[in-house]
Amino acid sequence: MDLAIYDMDRTVTRRPTYTNFLLHCAIRRAPWRLVFLPIVVGSMLAYVAKLITRARLKEINHALLLGRSIRTTELKLLVDSFADAEVAHNIRPGARAAIARDRAEGRRIVMATASYRFYAAAIADRLGFDDVIGTGAMLGLDERLLSRIDGENCYGEAKLRMIADWVEKSGLTGKHGHVRFYSDHVTDAPVFEWADEAVAVNPHGKLRDLAGRRGWAVEDWG
Repeated sequence: MDLAIYDMDRTVTRRPTYTNFLLHCAIRRAPWRLVFLPIVVGSMLAYVAKLITRARLKEINHALLLGRSIRTTELKLLVDSFADAEVAHNIRPGARAAIARDRAEGRRIVMATASYRFYAAAIADRLGFDDVIGTGAMLGLDERLLSRIDGENCYGEAKLRMIADWVEKSGLTGKHGHVRFYSDHVTDAPVFEWADEAVAVNPHGKLRDLAGRRGWAVEDWG
């Protein structure tokens, strides 16, 4: 089976989702947590200064705005309301068209995103994706989701490793056909290079330049 693999933030969606998801949760679950926003901004500056990793940045902001743990039943309500809003207002028209085209071609449609899988999967399900590869979150013994990443942050080289792991676990090693990959960002270069067909979606400068040198397709999804 041929594959179509999509990045999510700023590829399928117009705007990034991670911080908006945490704000969505804080506002609905515990508005008092918004007092931590200056610390959230400080952690982002620490990341820019390379004082913390991208994964650690996620864990810090998760703990500040969503809490160190949350019951999965409570989380599902927040995830569903967020996914409904994102699908209604934050999906690129071109993404919907590409998904329909890939579906018509008989491709298995996969999302591969650095965002947490527990909420990306809800967005993907509403858009008709078959599978989701994303950053995992640890689950405690008491069915509470923790503010700790489980495994790797699905970003850069790690995204390619996680896609390869999914291919193996899905029994597709040596069996899948043509792979088409869509993303907006140059950090996905490892996956672009691995794929049979690379499509740069609304690319920023560095990715546009790389796509030009590699002969990759460039598409404007609006």
